[in-house]
Amino acid sequence: MISGADLLARADALAAVTETPPALTRSYLTPEHRRASDLVLGWMRAAGMSAALDAAGNCAGRYEGRAPGLPCLMLGSHLDTVRDAGKYDGILGVLAAIACVDALHRAGERLPFAVEVLGFGDEEGVRFGGTLIGSRAVAGSFDPALLDLRDAAGTSLAEAYRAFGLDPARLPAIARRRADVLAYVELHIEQGPRLEAEGLPLGVVTAIAGFTRLQVEIAGMAGHAGTVPMAGRRDALAAAAECVLAVEKRGGAPGLVATVGKIEAAPGAINVIPGAARFTVDMRSADDALREAAIAALSREFRAIAARRGVDLAIHGTQSSPAAVCAPWIMEQLAAAVRAEGVREFRLMSGAGHDGMAMIRIADIGMLFVRCARGISHNPAEAIAAEDAETGARALLRFVRAFRPKEDTR
Repeated sequence: MISGADLLARADALAAVTETPPALTRSYLTPEHRRASDLVLGWMRAAGMSAALDAAGNCAGRYEGRAPGLPCLMLGSHLDTVRDAGKYDGILGVLAAIACVDALHRAGERLPFAVEVLGFGDEEGVRFGGTLIGSRAVAGSFDPALLDLRDAAGTSLAEAYRAFGLDPARLPAIARRRADVLAYVELHIEQGPRLEAEGLPLGVVTAIAGFTRLQVEIAGMAGHAGTVPMAGRRDALAAAAECVLAVEKRGGAPGLVATVGKIEAAPGAINVIPGAARFTVDMRSADDALREAAIAALSREFRAIAARRGVDLAIHGTQSSPAAVCAPWIMEQLAAAVRAEGVREFRLMSGAGHDGMAMIRIADIGMLFVRCARGISHNPAEAIAAEDAETGARALLRFVRAFRPKEDTR
């Protein structure tokens, strides 16, 4: 009833909607966002849902239960991409959810709850830098200060909404109440190699890692590369390099990962000792206490390195988010669906962020991962097998059909 080949064909159709052909880039509130939304809304309606864009530019579809207006099981993921993206990050979860509703509709099935499918307009934050904008609006945690964010062309988020035909004043109206959402569940490619290493098409997610992001600035002394003795240098880039190695070592501890994704040095001449350096730190863990302790220890290491090298140091926290732990009662129901598909149960953490980090504010969350080739994601080489996509969507459909809200599981 659900075809993996059809899921991949729809992903191909969406991948053709891009700002940067032949590379896939689809950012928030662009003409390409509109074209992709039109495709998705059409598929939602064909699957028996009422569907429309909401005030945040999310594709929102609803399949009523046995009576109108019942609380919903919410499924979904995001439709925006990073620059030069793969075809399946986010998109597969939306397409699988639509396929599940389509299967219910074709069978004439109505459930004791509604099913809603959300294709969030912005999860990646590529255009405006404010991640999870679409899901934050649905969860009632949209910060009006985000409306002042500007893209590279100087367009504010508020201006972009209006140009897209949306009224930012209506954003608060789409916030859902906890009483109306029984759970939020998302199918997503793993974006990592563990399922492939286990030889498994599916895994049940235990938590979405929390993260802390820092910007570190080091001020030393610029000087001539040929005349300043090595022993007397205050080389900001050398100090930064030692700090980067400290990040790598600290991130290698169990339960943690850490990355320096960006580093800059000034003045940036081949024959000048760098007088200033700046780098970022991204630390992630499903254990918030472990992450916070690691950040504190890393900050102490940075200061010790700076003192020993005679440079000045400033550490700025730029962003932080707690871990989003998946609800055990949802994990159990997802695991049962996976086992019913003949797949060995395997549980794993998500090191990548997802819309569930916003949605947990109004509902218990769960996630199902689908194997991706070599764990590659955020890359044109991102790939999944049609059989795995089909197995994931079938497991999701089993979960939906057998879903029991939390009060019914006690």
